[in-house]
Amino acid sequence: MTKVNLAVIYYSSTGINHQLATWAEEAAQETGANVKVLKVPELAPEEAIASNPAWQEHYEATKDLPNATSDDIEWADAILFSVPTRFGNVPAQMKQFIDMQGGLWGAGKTVNKVVSAMSSAQNPHGGQEATILNLYTSMMHWGAIIVPTGYSHDSVFAAGGNPYGTSVSQGSDGGMVEDVEAAVKHQTRRTIGIATRVKAGS
Repeated sequence: MTKVNLAVIYYSSTGINHQLATWAEEAAQETGANVKVLKVPELAPEEAIASNPAWQEHYEATKDLPNATSDDIEWADAILFSVPTRFGNVPAQMKQFIDMQGGLWGAGKTVNKVVSAMSSAQNPHGGQEATILNLYTSMMHWGAIIVPTGYSHDSVFAAGGNPYGTSVSQGSDGGMVEDVEAAVKHQTRRTIGIATRVKAGS
């Protein structure tokens, strides 16, 4: 059986969404999928990054990780996005990356990509669900096949019960409030499973 190519594309300022992406990578590797973890380019000015020690630390720690490109979108059978919320929407960094895929979209190369998304915010009602739904709106324009988590596994409930995609709150200490590792891995396996069926059917 042909392996699924999974691109885990994330933006993270202080590390939460990078950790979600890392858990997704682990789950994908366990399934035997081909997986790439890719960040979108940072757009914030250096003075903004330097004003937040956690942001600066994470920026320096991950600056050599590969940036996502249009070639990665074309390569992928499935894409798992992970982003923090910005006023209930995706960060400008991810929005710009998505907006730059007009060439692929125009050529029909985003059609039937299997996609799912995860998010984070500083509190349980800080816009995580809206962020995922806004990202999914763009994916509808792509002609992608959206894979929400639904209530498809006990880990979804344990992580807070978000049916759109795994979401997590960031505590005052900078760490995650909810235990979402199992939910992330379930979402990853579910996304790969659907992509396997789509790829086999094509």
